[in-house]
Amino acid sequence: MGGASGTARTGRCVELCGETGEPARLTVAELAGGWPEQRAEVVFDCATSGPRHHTFTGPLLRDVLLGALPGAVPATRKDRAGRLLVIAGSDGHRAVLAWAEVDEEFRYAPVLLAVRLDGALLDAPHLVVPADRCGARYVSAVTGVRLVRPGLPVAAGEERLVSGAG
Repeated sequence: MGGASGTARTGRCVELCGETGEPARLTVAELAGGWPEQRAEVVFDCATSGPRHHTFTGPLLRDVLLGALPGAVPATRKDRAGRLLVIAGSDGHRAVLAWAEVDEEFRYAPVLLAVRLDGALLDAPHLVVPADRCGARYVSAVTGVRLVRPGLPVAAGEERLVSGAG
């Protein structure tokens, strides 16, 4: 289900990228209509305003990536266990998830690319991690999701851990 087309669209898009192949660009309307929506009632502690109570709805991040980027997610468990998801928001905020967190053969957290907040349609999708107690991995106005294979340091003291994200 879902996918990217080459036609011009209105509204902000989120770009989904795998290690190979063309990226997919999806609008909120395409996300809302392309995959089954899940509902998550969440409470998370915001560092600036205390506990926040919200209801988010939208497709599962895993389902969107599998549908929009066919072949981008490795077939074997061992290969999937070594992948990371880097999610970027329009304000520069980023969050990182391990693919195993959203994979039903591992932990399977129902992480959403939410298209509705408390019933109102959003201008851009939000990353929602319902199991998190703090809101640090919630990303508003998601602009990109990249599936990457982290590199390993090649020398003692090397600080670069994620390679190929360019």
